[in-house]
Amino acid sequence: MQNIKTFIESVKTELYKVTWPSRKETVGTTGVVILIVLMISIYLGVCDLVLSKLLRLVLG
Repeated sequence: MQNIKTFIESVKTELYKVTWPSRKETVGTTGVVILIVLMISIYLGVCDLVLSKLLRLVLG
């Protein structure tokens, strides 16, 4: 039981050391992630479309 208490106290201590991002930083990085996901999705969609057309052309 003492080990659990010590563990929880050390976790609590470490959480006080964490530097949390500001709202502005969070919104900015979220926007970048959404933009990159959209760009990759469009790229993969175009690749899928081209490859499916090529496959239909080859197979008839």
